[in-house]
Amino acid sequence: MQVYKFGGASVKDAKGVRNVAKVLETTNPKQKVVVISAMGKTTNKLEHIISLYFEKSKELPEAISSLKQDHYDILEDLFESISHPAYTKTNYFFDELSIFFDRNKSPNYDFVYDQVVGFGELISTSIVSYYLKSVGIENVWHDCRNLIDTDSTYRDADVNWENTQQKILNHINEDELSITQGFIGSDSNNFTTTLGREGSDYTAGIFAYCLNAENVTIWKDVPGVLNGDPNVFDDTSLLEQISYEEAIELAFYGASVIHPKTLQPLQQKEIPLFVKSFYNPKDQGTKVGKGKLLNPLLPCYIVKKDLVFLSLSTLDFSFFVEENISEVFALFHKHQIKVDLIQNSAISFSVCVDNKFKNVDKLIEILKAKFKVDHQKGVSLFTIRHYDDVAIQRIEQDKTVLLKQLHKETIQFVTA
Repeated sequence: MQVYKFGGASVKDAKGVRNVAKVLETTNPKQKVVVISAMGKTTNKLEHIISLYFEKSKELPEAISSLKQDHYDILEDLFESISHPAYTKTNYFFDELSIFFDRNKSPNYDFVYDQVVGFGELISTSIVSYYLKSVGIENVWHDCRNLIDTDSTYRDADVNWENTQQKILNHINEDELSITQGFIGSDSNNFTTTLGREGSDYTAGIFAYCLNAENVTIWKDVPGVLNGDPNVFDDTSLLEQISYEEAIELAFYGASVIHPKTLQPLQQKEIPLFVKSFYNPKDQGTKVGKGKLLNPLLPCYIVKKDLVFLSLSTLDFSFFVEENISEVFALFHKHQIKVDLIQNSAISFSVCVDNKFKNVDKLIEILKAKFKVDHQKGVSLFTIRHYDDVAIQRIEQDKTVLLKQLHKETIQFVTA
């Protein structure tokens, strides 16, 4: 049993869907669970639709209709007749989306977000499943909300591993090709939950763990794990092999190729992870598993943009002690603020945080009641693993460095 994961870029259009079929034919389509993301930029468009809903915008129906047409364009390219059941299934999901907006009473953004964005994965997987059948690749479509059981922490749900494993073992036939969604699960009230943005990789890890899979392959539009994002850094190189520990470090610091939560269940059972190009499925790609830390040993560059840099100090210039830090971190947790970097001195405490839940402004007002607060939005956090002088100079040049933190294997910069 193997687990494959195809991201949104791999199914962004009809050509991509056809390529998924070619990859499966090349690698043998049986005895696999295939986890698939929403098509292209669908999640971004659904996020925009959610914003229109909360704004009570008259543009909401048009935005839904436009997204539906995006999927119709793919359907029309893949299937000859509009009577094909793929159209019926797509229409059903879009009807369900509209019904949710008509009936929803909850003002909770995170709840609404999870009920809406999952439609991207549900629609994409149904289209791919029907297309595979049309070219002779038999498969079974599964609604992942019936398989992955979570708590009710919307937008960042925790998995109930015992229930999830039982459900997966009960529903997945290891001799078949199973198609399912990344990113989504459901809570005890049968409401849709999500595992965090880019959580489809994590979904693949969950299935691999529960099924004791032989390996997991994440199919990307890059040749494997590179030592930097090629859209940001020039002259990137392929990392042929990475240990679990090193991959977890890279993911923790924000490397986008592998989701931070993905590796932990795989490491527990020593299940290898491969990252390969869906354009060249026979190429070796990158293997993540036991063994050498990093091969080849190169500086690895990671950048996280649009963060917020906060500097706190006590109002009476007393020491910034454990009691203060504990209070601040309790507020971070309450407001779902992810801390990416910490540095403290005798009278101050500085952090670089991710504002993905848009709660920083509210937090700052609360902090001002007890601390002097300086903040700067739109900063970038650069991380270099296995740095050298040349790598440091490459990042520092032409930038204003607000904070630098140096460790044995890692250096980080906050830049304006």
